[in-house]
Amino acid sequence: MKSFLKILVVFVILGIFGFTLYYLWEKSKAKPVVYQTENPKFMDITEKTVATGSVVPRKEVEIKPVVSGIISEIYVDEGDMVKAGDLIAKIKLIPNMITLNNAVSRVDQAKINLADAKRNYDRQAELLKKGVIAKADYDIIDTKYRIAQEEYKTAEENLQLIKEGQIKKAGAPTNTLVRSTISGMVLKVPVKEGTQVIEANNFNAGTTIATIADMSDMIFQGKIDETEVGKIKVGMPLVLTIGAIDGAKFNALLTKIAPKGDEENGAIQFEIEADVKLQKNQFIRSGYSANADIVLSKANHVLSIPERLLHFEGDSVTYVEVQTAPDIFEKRVIKTGLSDGINIQVLSGLTEKDLVQIPQ
Repeated sequence: MKSFLKILVVFVILGIFGFTLYYLWEKSKAKPVVYQTENPKFMDITEKTVATGSVVPRKEVEIKPVVSGIISEIYVDEGDMVKAGDLIAKIKLIPNMITLNNAVSRVDQAKINLADAKRNYDRQAELLKKGVIAKADYDIIDTKYRIAQEEYKTAEENLQLIKEGQIKKAGAPTNTLVRSTISGMVLKVPVKEGTQVIEANNFNAGTTIATIADMSDMIFQGKIDETEVGKIKVGMPLVLTIGAIDGAKFNALLTKIAPKGDEENGAIQFEIEADVKLQKNQFIRSGYSANADIVLSKANHVLSIPERLLHFEGDSVTYVEVQTAPDIFEKRVIKTGLSDGINIQVLSGLTEKDLVQIPQ
């Protein structure tokens, strides 16, 4: 029995040793390399560049007051449609005390001058009736009296403008009512009732009461790199993709390329503009970010291969590995054409039946 166990143990050890040798021999054998191949195909190749930017209204106007004061009423909300001349807000004037005091003083002086001119006029008119003075002397006094009347009237109107922002003359416009200068949509109303506003003048841009834009006439404003700007020209079609609107694409037409570029992050960028062609009932909010695909050139139904199949030697030689027999490949120089970044046109060197090696 003991002899049998000894023989069994020996056989087990020999078996394990033999299996280990076989396993190591199998591992040491080189596995055959299996190359994958791909056929050239006919397809459409489109070379394009991408410009980033945003969609904004062509006409966007900031409505500013022509008098300083406090907003007493606001007649519009954001999103409202208005026409040119519609009321936007009403301003309550807070007159400057120095200016007001000067205006009151001017009225008082004009009133005194008018009273003095009237006394002289009445006196000269009486003397003219008696034939004491000549008509020429009377005309001089009459002219002075009329001038005094106009000065008093002007001083009163000036005081009224300072106090109320308008004069009582029938049909006279008032500066306290702020009106829209264009027709469109109210995009923003940055003020509230009670807000103090400053008039627009030569020294101050003034307070914006509302921003109004024509949302039916939109443009794309973007920037393109200096390496691509030489490939585009005015009149090229664009396809806009707006991130906030899933699946929607908008056609546009390039209308402007800036003659001067600006440096941004070490690269020169040129501004471009394009007219956005909106379909009926289409609406784009102002400021949406967008990408514009600009088609530089296109080749329809041409023999093409993926760019990943290409090999290069130096700067001028482009070649691929073409299968001539099972697991046998030869180097073949080809001539390429248009590329879309993924696939490239083959002008010569390949046929549709060739099998091109896919690099490992």
